[in-house]
Amino acid sequence: MSDHSLDELQELICSLVAIESVNPDLVPSGSGEGLIASFVASWLSAAGLEVTVVEPVPGRPSVVGVMRGSGGGKSLMLNAHMDTVGAGGMTDAFTPAVREGRVYGRGAYDMKASLAASMLAARSARSLNLKGDVIVTAVADEEVASHGTSAVLDQLFPSPRRGEGQGEGREKLRADYAIVTEPTELRLCVAHKGFVWLEVETTGVAAHGSRSDLGVDAIAHMGPILSGVLDLNRRLHEGPRHGLLGTGSIHASLIEGGQEMSTYPARCVAKLERRTVPGEDGASVLREIAEISPPHSLGRATVGTRIVLEQPPSEVAADHPLSRAVARAAGDPVIIGVAYWMDMALLNADGIPCVAFGPEGAGEHADVEWVDVASVQRCVEVYLKSAELLCN
Repeated sequence: MSDHSLDELQELICSLVAIESVNPDLVPSGSGEGLIASFVASWLSAAGLEVTVVEPVPGRPSVVGVMRGSGGGKSLMLNAHMDTVGAGGMTDAFTPAVREGRVYGRGAYDMKASLAASMLAARSARSLNLKGDVIVTAVADEEVASHGTSAVLDQLFPSPRRGEGQGEGREKLRADYAIVTEPTELRLCVAHKGFVWLEVETTGVAAHGSRSDLGVDAIAHMGPILSGVLDLNRRLHEGPRHGLLGTGSIHASLIEGGQEMSTYPARCVAKLERRTVPGEDGASVLREIAEISPPHSLGRATVGTRIVLEQPPSEVAADHPLSRAVARAAGDPVIIGVAYWMDMALLNADGIPCVAFGPEGAGEHADVEWVDVASVQRCVEVYLKSAELLCN
């Protein structure tokens, strides 16, 4: 069904790994997505796709390619991110190596092999004579704030949830279904957790260390809140469980405060991460924090809480037409939920049903990273079969 060889697939993975695309919001010296976006755009254009570049921030482009169908069918989006984390302790991170059917290098597994599979599947879709379109979205910034997928949706895809209709603004595309091609070990992922990043600040009164009559210790007043975090985490783990995702969790990630040994600290900030399951969101998390840090218990100190970043959890029913189609295409794989966050939440929130399916490998964000090429080839086949089932 596909129109490429295993050698061509391997070569494309290596070409993508060799283009350093480290997210500069993680590593300031990172090149970002400019060079790899240029490569992907040229490749997709040569393969016969209609290509659009979305670049709301200079140097941070995303690429959208559309293989048009004959008309009258549903459309399928294949989503993959182009950015990677830094090299860390990896040697020759951007010189791909091939050994025993695996490609090694930064981004091979997370997720340039998946990007290669999406590109080849879209090219091969031409031979299927589909009614609907196959769309590749190669996006920026997934490793930090997912501005790439957000910008692509905002600029190219109409959404009734955003009060938009077809034809408003620039020419719009339509995606009826989506597969995020993140690695899943050839399992079908229909759910993942979300997260809320919070800052809790206690404010005291600065004074000389000898003036206990004047000073109010902001750091000490953070203590009951941190104890409350531990208790809340315990209660979450003992509470109701989601069928695929288990329970939410909370932990203190960072803390800062104080000036010097001889001064009462006027300020202390604890940065918390709350992992969420469907049914939990920023508002419910703020209520939890309020319950463990009642202002009346702090005396002359005050406490404030704010959300820094929130990304929602995601879930599509296992019997949804999209889930059933991908499961059939993949030969009834294991259905899973995962604890980490993916761009599929943004697509589902925008009204585009989305699941995840991707290759086998290991070492994302680690010092040794690899992907199994045969599993990537299997992904191409699954994406094409899914398109046949959904786009006609």
